[in-house]
Amino acid sequence: MVAASKRARKVKWVFERLLIANRGEIAVRVIRTAREMGIETIAVYSDADRDAMHVRYADEAYSLPGTTARDSYLNTERILEIIRQSGAQAVHPGYGFFSENTDFARAIEEVGVAFVGPPPGAIEVMGDKISSRIAATATGVVGVPGTTEVLKSAEEIIAFGEQHGWPLAIKAAYGGGGRGMRVVHSATEAVEALASAQREALGAFGRDECYVERYLTWPRHIEMQIIGDAFDNLLWLGERDCSSQRRHQKLIEESPAPDFPDEIRSQMGEAAVKVARACGYRNAGTVEFLYQDGEFYFLEMNTRLQVEHPITEAVTGLDLVELQLRVAAGEHLPLTQDQITRNGHAIEIRLNAEDPSGGRFIPSPGPITRFDRADGLGVRTDAGYEAGDAVSQYYDNLIAKLVVWAPDRDRAIARAIRALRETKLEGVTTTIPADLAILEHPDFRAAQHSTKWVEDRLDLSGLSASPSTATAEDPVTPTEVVAEIDGKRVAVKLFLPELTPSTPTRKAAVRQDAPTPRTTRSQGPASKAGGGSGAVTVPMQGTVVKIAVQVGQEINAGDTVIVLEAMKMENSILAERAGTVSEIRVKPGDTVGTGDVVATIV
Repeated sequence: MVAASKRARKVKWVFERLLIANRGEIAVRVIRTAREMGIETIAVYSDADRDAMHVRYADEAYSLPGTTARDSYLNTERILEIIRQSGAQAVHPGYGFFSENTDFARAIEEVGVAFVGPPPGAIEVMGDKISSRIAATATGVVGVPGTTEVLKSAEEIIAFGEQHGWPLAIKAAYGGGGRGMRVVHSATEAVEALASAQREALGAFGRDECYVERYLTWPRHIEMQIIGDAFDNLLWLGERDCSSQRRHQKLIEESPAPDFPDEIRSQMGEAAVKVARACGYRNAGTVEFLYQDGEFYFLEMNTRLQVEHPITEAVTGLDLVELQLRVAAGEHLPLTQDQITRNGHAIEIRLNAEDPSGGRFIPSPGPITRFDRADGLGVRTDAGYEAGDAVSQYYDNLIAKLVVWAPDRDRAIARAIRALRETKLEGVTTTIPADLAILEHPDFRAAQHSTKWVEDRLDLSGLSASPSTATAEDPVTPTEVVAEIDGKRVAVKLFLPELTPSTPTRKAAVRQDAPTPRTTRSQGPASKAGGGSGAVTVPMQGTVVKIAVQVGQEINAGDTVIVLEAMKMENSILAERAGTVSEIRVKPGDTVGTGDVVATIV
């Protein structure tokens, strides 16, 4: 960091106790920087995350009773109670969950605790994608044509499509990361697409408001990282190309954007600062644009730290989490716009628990039995899991992020491929085979890809990614036993006697500080629904959110039978054959496992 050698990493009045209101990889990421700054960290965890990696890494941890995000990580009252109980002086929201929730930010500040993010007023303007469009337009930054009011019915979508043309994109007004986004190709899809987008947005962000905009034909998704302090210093640090996506969620990001003119880069950076300044922004944020045919259009602003922030850190040498914490503590930014330098090329690959076989990208929760991280020059792995941890169906499917840096793009791609092949993730199926297919493809190397390239042109039909059948090692002692006292996590090491098959006590963990993975069904490549037998099965663990058919209904092959939510994504389970629905075995809210029969067709 600039001038880091000329002063202590910690100043007297930087927070001494920080609560991270998140989980997984981003919680671990924040904990690491806080530890370097001498700040004590406080984690929160759901019932499913009692032994999670971020809990083990934090100095203290407190429970959020419940399993689903809505019951646990979106429980404002319990988090406020933990703040009082723990003596936290600041709250870092990470990304997702409450990171762009105005009410949460206000509630934190009202109890006299610093929110490590923008002011609530800025979140209100920019965290709401509709008002952010209005604000950007007022500054002269042009956006993609779309609505500026919350959708009240599918008829509004149809009217917009008839006026502006199809396809359209329905988007969640409060959130990002592709959650709550649905592409609508015709009027007949509008009703179901809106309902699905609203369900997913509510589950991910606690709010279901949506809007609609034009869906460009072959754009690139390019975003600009900005940061500002409380003294009106607003800087743009550089752009990231996030065009390699599936289901409108990013797989691979890079910085700088390839085949991207310097004059456009400067114009986009200035536009990003202009948008941020218009809402009184401070702290870290990202202004997102779509770029097509030499023109860029404002898309939205994410009022938080992005998943892909490490590649900006790699090319600038700045620790964005440290800058966030110092700005939130009232410090000036330690550099000016002309002091920002960007060197080399960085690529981030998201390692998700998904089965990409045949290009389907089906969620693959379960226990991780092996995780060997890549190493070597210019390689960094930010993970939220270790071997012995279990990836839950209830949360995001991101296991880790592999980040590489090299002097130029060609060498960065080569390094990324080498590091991916070095990474060993077993027990769950991951996106690594698809990541390799992207990086090795000539379209990607030539920067001819777009946000639609993975799903429309990249041929993954022959891709088959089988999970490992590796088994856990024998238990070791001593082991760690976790208890809760008044909701606070306490870990105690015990030296246990050798267990015999007749011993009813739960076995010790695979690793000294990790829980024994629960026994689950195989997370292999998803089978087609029903296999043509008439028994409609589910290819993953998940929660039923909708029954699309009724007993006695005539349906066709390919019709949706149920909608299953797994790892914060909705998945339609389709009929493999035509016939009559003779039985439905589930109802909304039921939890199902891989291979479970949910309906029968005769």
